[in-house]
Amino acid sequence: MDSPAFVTPVTLEAHGIRLVPLELQHEAGLREAAADGQLWQLRVTSVPEPEQTRAYIETALQGRAAGHRFAFAVLDAASGEVLGCTSYHDILPAVKRVEIGFTWYAKRCQRTHVNTAAKLLMMGHAFDTLGCHVVGWRTDNFNFASQRAIERLGAKKDGVLRGHAMRRDGSIRDTVMYSLRAGEWPESRLQLLDKLKQHMHEA
Repeated sequence: MDSPAFVTPVTLEAHGIRLVPLELQHEAGLREAAADGQLWQLRVTSVPEPEQTRAYIETALQGRAAGHRFAFAVLDAASGEVLGCTSYHDILPAVKRVEIGFTWYAKRCQRTHVNTAAKLLMMGHAFDTLGCHVVGWRTDNFNFASQRAIERLGAKKDGVLRGHAMRRDGSIRDTVMYSLRAGEWPESRLQLLDKLKQHMHEA
């Protein structure tokens, strides 16, 4: 008998955004979000090219079935518009650890409250509901914007895995690893809420 999944389908909503389990019905919305900024052209991200959007979703759904990835579509709570997507991945139930990644948003959503709000929802669910001991992140060694964003969450740099993964252009990347422990979450949460207030005040 299969053991129950560690991450089960859930909808998370607050601060004007809604995270829902990624499904094939989100294909058109994801395609439009990626088109805002032609994000697939960035060599240090995992954004799908327009014609690869369906395969991208199917791969995420296979990861959900296998228990190692759970992808969300990030929606505008008021309009239902797809803004991007994000995932729990490298899910390790035995040690209660998840990583957050495969995250990207339409260009117009970058430098807004959207990412902060999504991270608050995902980190809160991981620590407060799933009881995770650790939440991790990984990013390309040349994706400096991503590294700064992860560090602003309060995550600590664990180290660099050299020659770890292939980029879309065929080059081999080093991967920078970060993590946040459960005991660090309360302070991180306060910092994120403060940052969110600043975003909302500026909007």
